[in-house]
Amino acid sequence: MSAPAEAAPAGVVTFLFTDVEGSTRRWETDAEAMRAALAAHDETLRETVAAHGGFLFKHTGDGICAAFSSPSSAVETAITAQRALKLPVRMGLATGEAEVRGGDYFGTVLNRAARVMAAGHGGQILVAESTAVLLSGVDMVSLGPRRLRDVPIPVVLYQVRAPGLATDFPPLRALVAGPGNLRRATTSLIGRESHVEELASTVSTHRLVTLTGVGGVGKTRLATEVAARLADEYPDGIWLFELAAVTDPAAVPDAVAATLGIAQQPGKTTAESVAAAQEGRIRFLIFDNCEHVRDAAAELIDAILADSDTVRIVATSREGLGLADEQLWLVPSLDVRSGVNSSAVALFAERTNAVSPGFSLERAEDIDAVVEICRRLDGIPLAIELAASRMASMTAREIRDRLDQRFRLLIGSRRGIERHHTLRHAVGWSYDLLSEAEKVLLARYSVFSGGFDLRSACAVAESDDEFATLNLLDALVRKSLLNADRSGGSTRFSMLETIRQFAEDQLVAAGTADAARAAHARYFASREADLLALWDGPGQRDAYGWFTTEFANLRAAYRWAADHGELNAAISMAWYAMFFGVWVEQYESVVWCEEMIKLARPVRHPRLRQLYVAAAQSFATGRVVDALAYFEAGEQLSESDDFDAVTYEGEYSSGVVLSVAGHPEQWVDLCRRGIAEGTGARVITRACLCIALYQSGKWDEARAVSEGLLAAAASTDNPNTACFALLGYGTSHINSDPVAAYHAFSRALTIARETGNRQMESTMLTMLGIVAANENDPFFGAAGDNNIGALEYLSVAIRRYHDAGNVVMIQNPLAVLAALLDRLGRQRQAAIVTGFALSEMVRAGYPQIIAMITHLREVLGEQTYESLAREGEAMTVAAIVTYAYDQIDQLRTELEHHG
Repeated sequence: MSAPAEAAPAGVVTFLFTDVEGSTRRWETDAEAMRAALAAHDETLRETVAAHGGFLFKHTGDGICAAFSSPSSAVETAITAQRALKLPVRMGLATGEAEVRGGDYFGTVLNRAARVMAAGHGGQILVAESTAVLLSGVDMVSLGPRRLRDVPIPVVLYQVRAPGLATDFPPLRALVAGPGNLRRATTSLIGRESHVEELASTVSTHRLVTLTGVGGVGKTRLATEVAARLADEYPDGIWLFELAAVTDPAAVPDAVAATLGIAQQPGKTTAESVAAAQEGRIRFLIFDNCEHVRDAAAELIDAILADSDTVRIVATSREGLGLADEQLWLVPSLDVRSGVNSSAVALFAERTNAVSPGFSLERAEDIDAVVEICRRLDGIPLAIELAASRMASMTAREIRDRLDQRFRLLIGSRRGIERHHTLRHAVGWSYDLLSEAEKVLLARYSVFSGGFDLRSACAVAESDDEFATLNLLDALVRKSLLNADRSGGSTRFSMLETIRQFAEDQLVAAGTADAARAAHARYFASREADLLALWDGPGQRDAYGWFTTEFANLRAAYRWAADHGELNAAISMAWYAMFFGVWVEQYESVVWCEEMIKLARPVRHPRLRQLYVAAAQSFATGRVVDALAYFEAGEQLSESDDFDAVTYEGEYSSGVVLSVAGHPEQWVDLCRRGIAEGTGARVITRACLCIALYQSGKWDEARAVSEGLLAAAASTDNPNTACFALLGYGTSHINSDPVAAYHAFSRALTIARETGNRQMESTMLTMLGIVAANENDPFFGAAGDNNIGALEYLSVAIRRYHDAGNVVMIQNPLAVLAALLDRLGRQRQAAIVTGFALSEMVRAGYPQIIAMITHLREVLGEQTYESLAREGEAMTVAAIVTYAYDQIDQLRTELEHHG
């Protein structure tokens, strides 16, 4: 028997949320008709909920929230109501525990139900997986995992189907969970439905579409909306490159590569490496704000299109990129000709509601003023939104009167220039309303790239009064000239690029640009000590997070310091950018270190040795000869007291370049010398000695040196040091005690993942693959399980190194894969992989590989082996990765079938 309608279900509850689609537009178009339709809507829902034993606990104006003890009753309510409703109503259901107090509910499940509903369309019923699993006899179709706003984990959504209900709807307003970095929009897109459909059709027939138009017209918003709706067609993800933060055109390929996790490949430029990595990928790429780096963006896009015919690109720019295959698409302003029923006015009304809840054009005394505001702003969304933000403290008539004074330049025939002036004066008008202190601060903040926090805001303001700065920031946020993002646990500020450019113009006009940029550079140079102190302890993950978040600022600060002779500041930023870049697998700052070496060497700068050791990390991108030369130059300076020591035992961990070059015994000598000359535990140096000894074939000595490393890993509060200790111990025991090695590598993998140490994570995956591939290893049980375990680790390690662009270290898991292929009877395939992955490092580090090659030559014959090996040697990194994954898939299927 159904629960009485007045009883509020408790415990595990199914919630039904509804909302009328397009209600704002309907109210503005015909308020009287909407009032009557909404009354019928409310009555239908109230009666249907009650008839199915539900508890209607809230009206939301254009929808309801109801609770049910029975999931089936909730779905039946939705179906029955949809059949009866005349208005287009979207419905969402989710099930979970909730607390009921005073007739209302509290709990995360309510947020999920609201987000499920918001993903749908009028007439559609969406059900979260939490509800779907509790239903039987209900016809549903899975729409797959989706990213819902404010819900951290993707939610699988289902659409309910029943006789009398519509079945065909536009794509959900929720991105498919998968690769990519495109976030769900936080505001609705108004007046662009026909543009979205037209642009989507254009994208389907053209590989490059460039959206042009005045700043603030909505190019980015339109591009991301189309991308979101087409997400199902691009399994390799939607990727947005925000080029506004890139101040140096030469850094465009680096910024794109960093977003995609690609590093420079040997013998190729960064742009060529990015282009090569797109081969075979089905991706949607958005190059946003290209106008200030137009030529560099065009060159990179042209290279990508030349290498891949499966990638679609949408660019946004004030002007076209000038490429042969480019399809220009002018983004128009919103409609203003329809007066009160125009899309421009609808946008103004919705954004005003955000700052002045309850606002309605029906009740506005100055409705004619709103129409005139939108008309005078030429329907440009940014300008309209800026005007709407003032409705918190001004009337529409007051706003209109100010616009009338500012927009006299609208009279004329050169429409393109007039539209630019319209937006500029919209921003200028807002700027004029600021106090003098607010103006100065906004102008100074234009030097930031990619946003800023309170601490950096104080530094660039050159203010010691944090609270005074905070008050000014608050004022700028309230006046819509700054955005405040609190989603990451702390507040991060940013400004729209159009506003930033306007503010930068004011900074230059005031003659204070160099002073602000100098303060910006000084601040980011000064963070070195604090950041290293944070890294050297349990706050390591926060240090990596700061570095990743602030890298665009760090790049801009370094560039300014380097170009203006601020040698100490530039060296500081180059060095610590490389220090952190190693662990997060970001190698752009290798070039910075090389630039600084050229300037530091003639003056024998104290940090020259540190720069040499940092530049040795260039081996990761395949520049082994250069890296070895840098490392040796740094070692030559080690005897002099004129140069600062390399911190955190960095010269010994960087000594891996010696092994990469095929000289692990030199790495052994280096580490032994460091232990003999050093003081303290020297955990990292001891761990490196273990690895070097193992790679030199001195396994017994490696085990002896490893004694105490497990205790060191447990006692240190530096996660990176713990990973090194576990790596050294595990490597020393691979052959003698693979179970102990497995446990050491597994623990290190957990630490690396928890702290965001991507380099250590990739390393541990490789080492676990080596352990699992040991045919004498008893840990995994049966040999088939053993091999499957190895394949799992190796597949992830190969993908990680490939995504990072580490063309040297990727050879390690590939070499182990070759050994597996040989063992499992795939000698021809093994020979191809060895052709690519047989560097000096692999030969020195894995002596069993030499035995494998001898076996391959015996089985295949000398001539056949050499031919197959040359085939592998000629492959690109992308090609060998694809080949390796094909082999892994085939082996996995074969092993699982026979298992």
